[in-house]
Amino acid sequence: MLLLAKNSTLPKLTRNGRLFLGGALLGVLVFVLVFGVSTLDVTNDAFCRGGYIEKDIQQHYAGWLFYRQSSAGWPLCIARGINYPDGLSVAYTDSIPLVAALLKPVANLVGGTFQYMGWFTLVCFALQGGFGALLAGLFLPGCAAPLAADLLFVTSPVLFERVFRHTSLGAQFFVLAALYFYFAARRKGQYASRGLFVLNVLAVGIHPYFLPMTYAITLALLLEYALHNRQLAGPGLYLAANFGGTALLGWALGLLYSSASSGGQALYGYFCMNLNALWNPVGVNGVLYSRVLPAQNQVYGNYDAFAYLGLGVLIALPIAVVLLRRQLGGMLRRHWALACCCAVLTVFAISNVITANGATLATLPLPASLIKLFSIFRSSGRLFWPIYYLLMLLTLVGLARLKGRWLLAGAALLAVVQVWDVSPGMVQRSAAMLQAMQTDAFPTEMESDFWQAAQQYTAVVSMDEIQDDALHLALFAADNGMTTNDPFAARYDETALAAQRETLLAELAAGTVREDTLYLFAEEGAFLQAVEPVKGNAWCGRVTSTDGTCSWYVIAPGLQGQNFDALCTPYDENYPLRLADYTDALWNRGVLDETKQTVCFADSPFVRRKLEHASVLCADGKEYTIKTIDDHDAGWLMVTLDIPDATVLWDKELESK
Repeated sequence: MLLLAKNSTLPKLTRNGRLFLGGALLGVLVFVLVFGVSTLDVTNDAFCRGGYIEKDIQQHYAGWLFYRQSSAGWPLCIARGINYPDGLSVAYTDSIPLVAALLKPVANLVGGTFQYMGWFTLVCFALQGGFGALLAGLFLPGCAAPLAADLLFVTSPVLFERVFRHTSLGAQFFVLAALYFYFAARRKGQYASRGLFVLNVLAVGIHPYFLPMTYAITLALLLEYALHNRQLAGPGLYLAANFGGTALLGWALGLLYSSASSGGQALYGYFCMNLNALWNPVGVNGVLYSRVLPAQNQVYGNYDAFAYLGLGVLIALPIAVVLLRRQLGGMLRRHWALACCCAVLTVFAISNVITANGATLATLPLPASLIKLFSIFRSSGRLFWPIYYLLMLLTLVGLARLKGRWLLAGAALLAVVQVWDVSPGMVQRSAAMLQAMQTDAFPTEMESDFWQAAQQYTAVVSMDEIQDDALHLALFAADNGMTTNDPFAARYDETALAAQRETLLAELAAGTVREDTLYLFAEEGAFLQAVEPVKGNAWCGRVTSTDGTCSWYVIAPGLQGQNFDALCTPYDENYPLRLADYTDALWNRGVLDETKQTVCFADSPFVRRKLEHASVLCADGKEYTIKTIDDHDAGWLMVTLDIPDATVLWDKELESK
């Protein structure tokens, strides 16, 4: 046995194996140092429910909860209880559909709470480090220098700006892997990269935004090979097969299920990349990723196009350009298709709305058809990521001009400066995760005892628009095995949802309620127009949060006659009047700007009854004489008062006499 043990040898890792393993361990180390290990406990969903940085992770988790409860069917990843009765793929709740499909049987077998956001992110860091080291290893010799340079990739500000906040977009290793397979294939004179093929297929199962990035790099490889070797058939068939594989997985995961082409009001151009993005260190919620550079101004949705390079790269990049000035022309000629694809992605990221600091320099006119098409990837700034990582890579290519110890010293110095500069952002992200673990970063406003009584329903429907607290409502519905017509998703079928709401409103107008359904209105005016025919068959009224910042107007069949806590205002003759919360060029929260003496109410039988014989409106013990009531504008009642400034009536409960 001893002799056998002495003579047996473990297979030695190749250089690429050592680089990938070392980079993966580096990525895991960074993850643990910043986020700890609490997120790896699959039974700990506090940070998913409470919200990390913002509410998006609640959307991801709610989508998973609904999908986990859904019966098995085809295609996969259809959460039947969302967007009910049609259902919706959890790809549109950014719940990482491929992972959800693989883990659903495991989660149901284990039972209880099961979240995969922590492990998914850990794997993303490991692969970010692994492929980052491989990519650096193509241009730097040995293992020490590439691993030191790999710190640029595993501490990338763009990576930290996304992980856990937009969990699926933490899979930025797709970009690094695509670049690695591109350069590796170019060096071998090949076009049929198996790695790129797999990436292009899997990307649709993680997040569709990675598709234009990985496919752009793939297209560059195919074009450069095809024109250089005058062979079109092979690259063409490869691309067609790759498209087919991507479409097949997308279909299997439900991305083509029903119609989810609309949803959301922001169009292409809103989430554009500001021209200061590379040196602007401010992330979402004002987090600074630099110890040196100050925050720059932004407009519109520039925050989503965050692309701060880091001080180390910003210093090293111009030095690299100078060192490589004689080689740059040749590099561009060799990689002309990659350069063209990067140029297109950059233009798309900047969009037709060109912004710099706090100003909009120009808005280039585009046909409505193109705006609609481009809005498929309306968060256009994200498509700059391949260029972002190529700029980091360019600093390493310049660094490769150094030799021996100077190379390792240069790589280490670059990494140290970079990590030192961006560390405040990582520290703040670490603190945000700790807060999300210990307290609810976004505490639910559903504090009234009404919600305990509402657990009896099997369906929750939003009747006019997506609720302000839609994600808490989604978690409430999922926890209680309810369905919801609210898609709370990035994409959904607005037309179908509007038609369903019209059907429900018609039923209410006919005095019919569904006994198993809780009706929710976001707008009081819509509630007051619908409630009168069914007020005898349901508890109707307003439910607020403790701080009064959130309100729901509800029709709750079967609960009529019940009394709830002080957060509930029942709809009866004592129900108060409130100004319509209407704002446009002439009106400000229901007050006419020109005179500040005319206020508006949403027209309804209730409001007409209150104003019919009234001579004054009362608020806070003061009375204001009604001069005129105008109902010529359909849907509105405009009341002119004897009052110096009617804005004092904002958010007030009014009484008529």
